[in-house]
Amino acid sequence: MHRPSLNRPLVSAAAASLLPLWVAQAGSTPLTTVRVASGLALPLYVTAPPGDNARVFILEQRSGTTGRIRILNIPAHTLNATAYLSISPVATGNEEGLLGLAFHPDFLNNGYFWVYYTNSAGNNVIARYQANAPYATSTTANAATATTLLTISHPTFDNHNGGWIAFGPDGHLYVATGDGGSANDPSNNAQNINVLLGKMLRIDVDGADDIPGNDDDDGVIGMTLPPYTSPPDNPFVGVAGDDRIWAYGLRNPWRNAFDRLTGDLYIADVGQGNWEEIDFQPASSSGGENYGWRCMEGNNCTGLTGCTCEIGCAGGPLTCPIHQYNHATDGFSCSITGGYVYRGCAMPDMHGIYFFADFCSNRIKSFRYDGVSITEFTDRTTELDPAGAQTIDAITSFGEDNRGELYICDRGGEVFKIVPAVTQDCNGNLIDDTCDIAEGTAQDCNRNGKPDSCDIAAGTSDDNNGNGIPDECECPGDVDQDGDVDLADLTQLLAHYGESGPNIPGDFDFDGDVDLKDLTVMLANYGRPCA
Repeated sequence: MHRPSLNRPLVSAAAASLLPLWVAQAGSTPLTTVRVASGLALPLYVTAPPGDNARVFILEQRSGTTGRIRILNIPAHTLNATAYLSISPVATGNEEGLLGLAFHPDFLNNGYFWVYYTNSAGNNVIARYQANAPYATSTTANAATATTLLTISHPTFDNHNGGWIAFGPDGHLYVATGDGGSANDPSNNAQNINVLLGKMLRIDVDGADDIPGNDDDDGVIGMTLPPYTSPPDNPFVGVAGDDRIWAYGLRNPWRNAFDRLTGDLYIADVGQGNWEEIDFQPASSSGGENYGWRCMEGNNCTGLTGCTCEIGCAGGPLTCPIHQYNHATDGFSCSITGGYVYRGCAMPDMHGIYFFADFCSNRIKSFRYDGVSITEFTDRTTELDPAGAQTIDAITSFGEDNRGELYICDRGGEVFKIVPAVTQDCNGNLIDDTCDIAEGTAQDCNRNGKPDSCDIAAGTSDDNNGNGIPDECECPGDVDQDGDVDLADLTQLLAHYGESGPNIPGDFDFDGDVDLKDLTVMLANYGRPCA
């Protein structure tokens, strides 16, 4: 299916990282996957609005001529029957349909989001919509708010559409386009800085006032189209080339991602007959990278004309990938599916590890990249898709929720969540208990690392008045929870007096410190038996 192209790395002579260090297992957390949705029509992407922990949004590429956005509710993992938004008609080629979705950074307050789809003529469309109010909880968007930002001509072939859009840490909208299709990029679009195919675009959809959807989004008060501007620091502003281009030389970038901590950009670019690649653009980049297609496939010359081939990209005009793999030697691989750098809560030792897969081989891998070299390269297929368990076939995309936890879409209509193989999840919501507690969605008044509701359900805590609070927590000052506030409690409090941090005995006001306020609470209850 998708043979996306992704090429945006920063690479030094250390393109030696193309031969990464293999290790038995990166990180100490064994992983597995849990199916969270099924019965979808060609699921293609999972994402969430910033600040929304209650939902993820799933793209259905198409059902007939209709692409849809669906809502999966968290933590119940129930799929709304009614689509959030339906877009029709969309083109019906193998790589066509509804391909991308990006929520405005302030979506919970303004309701704006953008989609990338192929229209019935086969052209690539970037359009803006607005949710129905209240934006943070509405189950539908307003189809009448559709505003087209860009229509990129793509009428000849139905493949290599790109399709990824996302807001960068700079607040601008990034758009990844394919080279226009067929083999060998016959029009050499990827190297032509006057066309938008085979590019990474960067546009400002907010205007000078940083508010989307009003007149200054086009930079000219009183004019409403196009509803965006080209940032003045884009590399081709004021010189030859289209102002909207941020980087070029891409074949079919299929699923890119910003590291939400560092702002670095990972681009998975689908190769042609031999090589798949991952490109890297550091957050410090000023744009303008040329990733080499059509003269290079990975770090290898294609023999095609119209650009320069530069093996190793050592100081020349091209930017080589940080990782490549060969179809013939990588287990029937043929089309990379880019993923994310993990920054979630449930697996802290995995922080900084990038996940990716191959659509044809279904192999799932990961590595850590420090800007110079790759380490901890790991094949995770067996643990994430073990034999005899649920089958993950034809991986079309990874996804990320607002917490930074990762998902996998397969073309068979399913979405899976990557979770620790061994986890503490007493309420069964697929969120580690420590994450529930840290987020404040679950209380842990006795600080035993388990949600209060689970203590009560398990019978390890009483709740005689049925208010959902363990009885031992309703007696401030009872540090040792023996039913009395006495000398033993005072002794424990004084032993921890002045300490700061989580779950400290004696921190009765739960502010992270044992101080005079806590001593005052204890003395007010000193000598009393707990009711």
